Amino acid sequence: MISMQSNSSANVTFVRPATFFINGFFNIPHAKYYYVFLSLVYVVTVLGNSFIMCIIYLARRLHTAKYIAVFHLALADLCGSSALIPKLIDIFLFKHQDISYDACLANMFFVFHFMNLQSLTLLVLAYDRLVAICFPLQYHAIVTKPAMFLIIGVMWIFSVTFIASMVILITRLSICRSNVVNSYFCDHGPIYRLAYNDNTINIIMANICFGLLVCMPLILIMVSYFCIALVLLKIAQGVDRIKAMKTCTSHFMLVAIFYVPLLGINIAALATFIHPNARIINNSLTQTIPPMLNPIIYTLKTEEVMQSIKELYKRNKVNTRLLQSKRLNTKGY
Repeated sequence: MISMQSNSSANVTFVRPATFFINGFFNIPHAKYYYVFLSLVYVVTVLGNSFIMCIIYLARRLHTAKYIAVFHLALADLCGSSALIPKLIDIFLFKHQDISYDACLANMFFVFHFMNLQSLTLLVLAYDRLVAICFPLQYHAIVTKPAMFLIIGVMWIFSVTFIASMVILITRLSICRSNVVNSYFCDHGPIYRLAYNDNTINIIMANICFGLLVCMPLILIMVSYFCIALVLLKIAQGVDRIKAMKTCTSHFMLVAIFYVPLLGINIAALATFIHPNARIINNSLTQTIPPMLNPIIYTLKTEEVMQSIKELYKRNKVNTRLLQSKRLNTKGY
């Protein structure tokens, strides 16, 4: 039996369950090993993104507008994974599948908010590459640190406002048929489908969210790369063209691993029936693998970052030797 709570406002009563039950996989033996795998992914994600943020913070050559955006992407990746994976581990490995109504909505907000920030930050990085290649002489005048902080601030305001509105609208649904959420976290779609009153506005918000979160940023990124391609075709020397293309490689890889699986599962869902287990695996990997790979790609594929790591390593090595020499001189004295 589902425990119910009622809330009256303007002569309207909304029925809410005291808890939701996160269902997870359907009849998959040894599913716990998949969650163990995700916990390992989380460890790598925390280490990788913490490392890239430390490098950007410590290396003065990376104190630029572009790397403010890269730092923000690493922060969004770290926070997004932290909002999802630890709770997922607690739910399925420690069998705490019942989650309170308010905690469920909070989980929904943070997962979608940071996922939205990841998508928007990839768009900002595409804008950075567009200006750098198409308007190289004006780059430092257009893409400044104050401008980047302003863009990131606007992103946060927009994301918090929109995702909070989407979550608040859930509270206007009466849910009493079932409290079982057929997903691996407090997902928006599976929850609003549990309502027995009109959920049209929630469906509209879900479609707008998909458009703003996935479609619109990806379209703008593709437009930016089309403009970049036109400029590169006009570059006479092949060496300069290859050098310019290399600056886009890491970003293009991030875009591919973030958007392709996300678009693929949604397009496939329109064309055919997808088993809930397949949807859970695809969506969970889409939300957890890119944050793990992003710092690795930026470390290995970006020459500036690799050079900064080498410089910091050499500086640390010199400081260590000086400290050891000072200790020896002190003992000798």
